[in-house]
Amino acid sequence: MSALLVTPAPAKRRPAPAPPAGPLRLGPVTPEVYRAFLASRATGPDGPSFLQLPSWAQVKDGWTHQLIGWGPESGQLTGVALVLLRAFPGTRRHFAYLPEGPVADWADPGLDRWLDPLLAHLKASGAFAVRIGPGPDHRRWAAATVKAATGPGRRLGDVLADEVDPLGTAVAERLRARGWKRCGGDSEDGADAQPRHVFQVPLTGRTPDDLWSGLNQEWRRNVRKARKSGVEITVGSAADLPEFHRLLRVTEERDGFRLGRSLAYYERQYAVLNAEHPGRMQLYLARHEGEILAAHTMITVGRRVWYQTGASADHRREVRPSNALQWRMLLDAHALGADVYDLRGVPSTLDPDDRAHGLLRWKLGTGGQVVETLGEWETPMHGTTNQALYRAFQAYLARR
Repeated sequence: MSALLVTPAPAKRRPAPAPPAGPLRLGPVTPEVYRAFLASRATGPDGPSFLQLPSWAQVKDGWTHQLIGWGPESGQLTGVALVLLRAFPGTRRHFAYLPEGPVADWADPGLDRWLDPLLAHLKASGAFAVRIGPGPDHRRWAAATVKAATGPGRRLGDVLADEVDPLGTAVAERLRARGWKRCGGDSEDGADAQPRHVFQVPLTGRTPDDLWSGLNQEWRRNVRKARKSGVEITVGSAADLPEFHRLLRVTEERDGFRLGRSLAYYERQYAVLNAEHPGRMQLYLARHEGEILAAHTMITVGRRVWYQTGASADHRREVRPSNALQWRMLLDAHALGADVYDLRGVPSTLDPDDRAHGLLRWKLGTGGQVVETLGEWETPMHGTTNQALYRAFQAYLARR
């Protein structure tokens, strides 16, 4: 299949639905054309995710990938996708994964125009099943709403959302009607590879003073304490990644989770993201009396900024290095002109006795909002062999 030699369409934000037209032409695109299209869409809080960057394919060891795009015969590109392909052991078939993608017009009521060509292309490429991460959000809860609803046995699903996105609702209905299934079904936390619930701090139209006022009293007190204690915040380099990774292992042991990512993973991520765009990934360090006590990574794409991974030491936590780090990162995101600062995943539990609730409580202090994404959706390809491989793959995931 020849590459699509196309140019990005003018940037739009949630275009008005248009009458369904015929199927769109799909094919491989060059990294340069792909990046140009993403740049044309990276103009607001709902711009493309860093997980759809061409460089992200180089981060994922053990996966092959494709960069594809589609558009009408006129040649104007209207959507793109980074497809990660994982081989099923002992076969030539692959599981196709589009993390937080594709980057497409989800407002188009005729999803089949581009979904059908996508599935046909991936089936021809040997995929036995496909997982996608649709772009529209579903529901949002303000920090004050979530805090007021905290209680024994409570979960986010028990709380009336402050906002429901009608586009997200429509996309979910359209996918279900076409046989797609939400990973984890109706489980609040799902079975997604990416977090279903994230925490975001809106930045558009706000001043640094507004952001400071948005912090709760505890956060403001902790930031002041860090400053008074002499905590120094700096932006590190690749040379500081080993110390970041050491602190990450400490954090995993203390908080009872395991990301399972090696130092080489973060070194590769830092190198390829910054090679694609200088400053795209940054490592922030909090020092006290010359010692690094906390380290957090930040990723920027257009006008979206993510806090990706945080790590901290077990000792001298009373000087509040992590609060100081986040406040500096929030200010830097604002200075970059970002529309949103995304602190990534939070659990759905509102039970203060649940260990996982501590992470949500900490992020609530920034005064942002919990955002429920549509989560990830899967569908097996037609055919007995594909169905059997998909069931075997699901059983494999359940054992992990």
